[in-house]
Amino acid sequence: MKKSAGLLVCLLTAACSGSAQDTGKVVISINGQPPQTQAFERKIFDEDVAEFERTHPDIDVQPHEGFMDPKTFSAKLAGGQLEDVFYVYFTDPAQLIARKQAADITEYTKDIPHYQEVRQELRDVFSANGKVYGVPTANYSMGLLYSRKVFQEAGLDPDQPPRTWDEVREKAKRIKENGKVGFAEYSKSNQGGWHFTTWMKSTGGDVTKDGKADFNNANGRKVLDTLHRMRWEDNSMGDKQLLELADVQTMMGAGQLGMYLAAPDNVPTIVNQFKGNYADYGLAGIPDGKGTLIGGEGYMINPKADQKKIKAGLTWLQWKYLNPDRIEPNLKRYQEQGQPIGLPVPPAADIWTGDVRAKQEELKAKYATVPTQNFQKYMDSTAKGSIEPPNAQQVYAILDSVMQGVLTNKDADRDQLLEDAEAKVNAVLVK
Repeated sequence: MKKSAGLLVCLLTAACSGSAQDTGKVVISINGQPPQTQAFERKIFDEDVAEFERTHPDIDVQPHEGFMDPKTFSAKLAGGQLEDVFYVYFTDPAQLIARKQAADITEYTKDIPHYQEVRQELRDVFSANGKVYGVPTANYSMGLLYSRKVFQEAGLDPDQPPRTWDEVREKAKRIKENGKVGFAEYSKSNQGGWHFTTWMKSTGGDVTKDGKADFNNANGRKVLDTLHRMRWEDNSMGDKQLLELADVQTMMGAGQLGMYLAAPDNVPTIVNQFKGNYADYGLAGIPDGKGTLIGGEGYMINPKADQKKIKAGLTWLQWKYLNPDRIEPNLKRYQEQGQPIGLPVPPAADIWTGDVRAKQEELKAKYATVPTQNFQKYMDSTAKGSIEPPNAQQVYAILDSVMQGVLTNKDADRDQLLEDAEAKVNAVLVK
């Protein structure tokens, strides 16, 4: 981190001693700094710290690598080792709030410009009982990623991706008839349960409700029936199963797959790993569109932080992540560095509503380095997003067995799969 000139002199001369507090600065420690192995991301982060300190000379930012680790979090907090401003995934805030392990920042949100224009469902992740305990900075929602090239080869219109699961099944069959896998799905490493949850949300359901399992019902049976038909009646999902993310991305990158459920960040991963072309891929809204799974990240404040640190921490977060004035400079900077512009991922995270969102979309089109029209149907989707279930990874591990059962055993008792998983999930939720 680049220190101010005054501090640098102090550090280099024996006659000067003390710390940033001696200069009247507010010192805040933050985590979320990318590791040096992520050279571009680290460069951007460190440049932002230096620019922030230059424009906010009363605040000294001390960045740390790493993120929130639930296994060590409580010990770090108790031992005074937790950063003042700490990164969290959307699955973390509810438990941290319940344990009083994050500062109440409700009274400070009125001073965060454009805070009300951040998407409500994202703000809700960091709220409880009318109080606010953090701010969202980026998110994803699940949609349908598809190969425009494979669509064309199968005689399908790549500008008309499927809008319903029935249409997914129909187009997957066409792709299979052309010798490719029409649709792929995960079923191991907790990723099968993750995607089963996404399917449930697309039907208007969910995997939990009011602290209990909520998938052993008509929505759950509909999901499994659709998967069974695609796998065993249509054979449009191929014979190789027990897939996870890397398998499916490899199939897509090799031009052997038509569709799978994904977030937008999958597109640059496939392009970069397999030397692909952004023009060959499209992203649509979640089929049926009655709901979708969202995830993401944000920051919370150490509950031991005093008022000055809270204000300084929120000033940093607003300046770096929630700052419409920096949208255009950031897009220029990414464009100059040869980074993809036009996807709903940083530096243009899809967290905004209203005029800010409209401005961001206009600027993304202006600086686009990818064909934005290929991803517009995803952006136009109106599916309401909701976050992952409590104890998500334990729930997903159980639901993996449901996905594995229907995809590897033609004669699997689908009702029994749901019933067995329901009992196991309820036992986890009770704990």
